[in-house]
Amino acid sequence: TSMMDEYRLETIDELSQHILTASDRSMREAIAKLPKGSWRHSVRIDGFADPVDLCATLTIDGETIFIDFEGTSPVSKYGVNCPIGYSHAYTSFGVKCLVAPRLANNAAVLDRIVVRAPEGTIVNAPFPAPVTARALIGQMLPDLVFGCFEQAMPGRAPAEGTGASWSLRFGAGPGVTGPGFKGTAFLSQNFQSGGMGAHWLHDGIAATPYPSGVKAIAIEITEALTPLVFWRKELRCDSGGAGVMRGGLGQTIEVGSREDAPFAIFARFQRVKFPADGRGGGAPGAAGALSLASGAGILQHGTQMIAPGERLVVEMPGGGGLGYPSKRDPRAVEADVANGYVSAQAARDIYKVTLGADGRVDEARTIHARQSQE
Repeated sequence: TSMMDEYRLETIDELSQHILTASDRSMREAIAKLPKGSWRHSVRIDGFADPVDLCATLTIDGETIFIDFEGTSPVSKYGVNCPIGYSHAYTSFGVKCLVAPRLANNAAVLDRIVVRAPEGTIVNAPFPAPVTARALIGQMLPDLVFGCFEQAMPGRAPAEGTGASWSLRFGAGPGVTGPGFKGTAFLSQNFQSGGMGAHWLHDGIAATPYPSGVKAIAIEITEALTPLVFWRKELRCDSGGAGVMRGGLGQTIEVGSREDAPFAIFARFQRVKFPADGRGGGAPGAAGALSLASGAGILQHGTQMIAPGERLVVEMPGGGGLGYPSKRDPRAVEADVANGYVSAQAARDIYKVTLGADGRVDEARTIHARQSQE
């Protein structure tokens, strides 16, 4: 209203129309630079009880971008289903990240991205299908879109990343760990993530969620509000997919309780059975895993109990790599090993880079190893 007073405007209708007209023109110009045609891609993810196939066909006609989810898995009885609006939002976000990342988000821009999905699929769930955990599916859709665009425009789309964030949902008390519970009752959620996929211009970003963008919660906050103790929180060596550009690293978190009482994790994690894929010869990122410090594995889905005195170990997945690992700059591999991102064994076996006793690249042995592979 202050702006309207300053410019003596009675209405902003004309200004709104100008913005929408200019935005539509800019979006059409961006789309006009893209190749015309149709490309199809599919991604299999863990789902909840059963694997989920996400399928998409990208069609570009010169003025509009169409994404059709025909062939995607049907609605689940669990709450991982997406309403079509949620699917549209994450699909459009993935498209904009590649096509017009700096263009303002408004109705005119989004009208140029048409999303279609058969009703009854997991990305177009009709009422009253449960949708409370829709992020597990919705946050995977940009990777699906990128797979289509990589066929249309090779060398533009990043590799797959963790996708759905690895939120740590903890609890304890009579309604969680059973009757007769003796200890502090609590419910807590701590946002964390694995790594992003590699980009053609740089390595993937470690322990960073995409596409959600949610910030991690400091572990000290959870420790202050609950009986939990975080014994480890560190980047996970060798979890980023190998490539000319390395995938972002996941992280390892180890947590236990200060009390002689059990606690639970409400698990619903992806990228355990089907890790983030690489592109252009890049390797997939490491799969995620849940286990106990004593060595036993636990399930990635459902309420999992951690016995008194035991610790939970959460290993978060890494992002996929881009390009053949043997083409990565040996000095970058040397730096990765020095920083603890890549082990010396992986440098030798995967990247074909041999390091000397001083941690520096052994030029002669590295050249020989790479020539032998070729």
